[in-house]
Amino acid sequence: MNICVLGQSDVNNEIKLTGSLHTDSKIIFNSYSELTSNPLADDMSSKKSPVLSGVLSAIIPGAGQIYNEDYWVAAAFVVVEAALVTTAVVYDNKGDDQTESYENFADQNWSVVDYAEWLNTYQDGNIQINPDENLPPWERVNWNELNSYESGSHKLAPHGEQQYYEMIGKYHQFAAGWNDYTSGPNNAQISPNFEYYAGERGQANDYYNTASTAIVGIYINHLLAAAEAVWGAARFNKNLAINLRVETHNFASGTELIPTLKMKFSF
Repeated sequence: MNICVLGQSDVNNEIKLTGSLHTDSKIIFNSYSELTSNPLADDMSSKKSPVLSGVLSAIIPGAGQIYNEDYWVAAAFVVVEAALVTTAVVYDNKGDDQTESYENFADQNWSVVDYAEWLNTYQDGNIQINPDENLPPWERVNWNELNSYESGSHKLAPHGEQQYYEMIGKYHQFAAGWNDYTSGPNNAQISPNFEYYAGERGQANDYYNTASTAIVGIYINHLLAAAEAVWGAARFNKNLAINLRVETHNFASGTELIPTLKMKFSF
């Protein structure tokens, strides 16, 4: 019969017994010094802390699972985290590049001067326009004066602001500022450049939405990893522990060491 004794260093020391209590006690007595140098399983601090495990995975998904020795589960959370972070970074960069592209297109093809001239012609405006064509359009018009003659539902935001680039590609009242506009007073008719620009701006928003969704996924992954780590620690602590103790018993013939099998559940 073979009995494995669990030592502190997690090394199994095998003692071969004969089945005779008297003989086996002598065998164990000869190995007593080795047994006493290795505390038994129920003396070891082997339980996992659910709180620590959950905190680890809340910070870094998979860390708590590694602590719980659930390596495959840890790998799954790490892979998901890496995929979500990569998606968030890639699509945020795509959104930035797309934004730069459509803003450059707007600066080249939409002119506040053309828009101001349309207001002067069809909306009884009296906006003064600087005749120096070497200046960029947004420096040739007084913005406060421009806004005072706008009769639509919106006032054009200053050039360079996010609202400026949104308005000129979203509201028909600004359609006359596009350099391919040919509809005269009917600014409800939009030009091809207006449509193209709106599509490009929409594409940028789609990229940012994908990045935002990935970021939400990262938060969810952290929460799920923390919850699973707490559960994993509790699961680990419920594993069956089997220990072998050696106890001394006094007989008429002398002192004998008796091997005792002990079973313990840890919760």
